Amino acid sequence: MNSSSLSASQRLRRFNLKPGMRLGNRYQVLEQLGRGWEGEVYKIRERGTGIERAAKLFFPHRNPKDRVARIYAKKLHKLRFCPLVIQYISQDQIELQGHTVTMLVSEFVEGELLSAFLKRQPGKRLAPFPAMHLLYALASGVADMHHAGEYHGDLHMDNVIIQRCGLEFDCKLLDFYDWEGSKKESRQEDIVDLIKLFHEALGGPKLYARQPPEVKAICRGLKRSLILAEFPRIEALITHLETFQWD
Repeated sequence: MNSSSLSASQRLRRFNLKPGMRLGNRYQVLEQLGRGWEGEVYKIRERGTGIERAAKLFFPHRNPKDRVARIYAKKLHKLRFCPLVIQYISQDQIELQGHTVTMLVSEFVEGELLSAFLKRQPGKRLAPFPAMHLLYALASGVADMHHAGEYHGDLHMDNVIIQRCGLEFDCKLLDFYDWEGSKKESRQEDIVDLIKLFHEALGGPKLYARQPPEVKAICRGLKRSLILAEFPRIEALITHLETFQWD
């Protein structure tokens, strides 16, 4: 059925796949990992090898003519050398509830969503110094995307996986969003979103007045114009983090 011809009552809004369910002939559902505007993500197992993967299933009405899935897969492939990007494996189409559904299969990454990670920290937030290490790790990875002429487009707490933390953070980024229009503007939105994420990791607006000047020099009151005046490109943010000094 063509997704563009679906009435509102016919549109799939949830898959609700149960553990043990088969996806085509190759995969078996293990658990649901998340749900978003475009579809749902599941942890799956390759039946022939037992290898665990991740599968993103797109709601057909959010993926007309397979455009969204195609852009997503091409972006993952283009950015396959970026350490923060999950590795794309394949695309399949399966039948679910009378609909043809596109499924993108990628590597399964062990780790913890940043939102859950922060809930386990003292005060449910990071102190300024580790928060800057997190920002630096994310900005360095996003810089690889920008150098390739791409952007993320949807940076927030539940699209960051923390794999390891210590002296440094090892992270992966989930999802991408394709904004129509200027890629320059989209890359600048990544910068603003990174700093918003940094601000949130520090405890958000209720603690902002108590943050040191070094933090405020980055957050700049979360005013987009001030942020981009100071950090018009991701390299400016990275250079600032590499060279600033604590008072």
